[in-house]
Amino acid sequence: MKLSEFTLARWLTHLNIGLALGLLLWLASLSTVGYAHGVSAGDLQLDHPYAVPSAPGEPHGKAYLRGIKNAGARPDRLLGASTPLAAKVELHSLKTDADGLLGKQVEAIDLPAKTVTRLRHTGDYQLTLIDLKATLKDGDRFTLTLNFEHAGSQTVQVWVQTPRDAAASHLAH
Repeated sequence: MKLSEFTLARWLTHLNIGLALGLLLWLASLSTVGYAHGVSAGDLQLDHPYAVPSAPGEPHGKAYLRGIKNAGARPDRLLGASTPLAAKVELHSLKTDADGLLGKQVEAIDLPAKTVTRLRHTGDYQLTLIDLKATLKDGDRFTLTLNFEHAGSQTVQVWVQTPRDAAASHLAH
């Protein structure tokens, strides 16, 4: 059986389109866990990791997530975090007092099943970056590894940004 040049050209065009679509689907399916701005880790959804700019010479910084959604049937816990940008990362609960929000170090952050736990500059928890190696500036990005009791270690890309609703008094605490 002999194919005409027209039939062969049409067949090759369809083959190239199919290959291109397959390549695009494959690229879209690749894991972007380390650098996505929202990450799924098992039953956990880590939404919008961000940090606020620090003042020049300030030894500590603050990192947050809009929330950690535990969609699973069992609770998990955030046990700790680390980043190459700081000597260590402490988990802090935030409580309101007469001077604004006060951060207190905690050993872990409970992530109950079927709930969202806020780690926001206006929320319940924050990650305090101790002994920064560089000032956090608007637009910077850095990696942060979160260590969970059940979901294991997950690395996210944190964007430094000034929150729209940030209160100057909170940024100074």
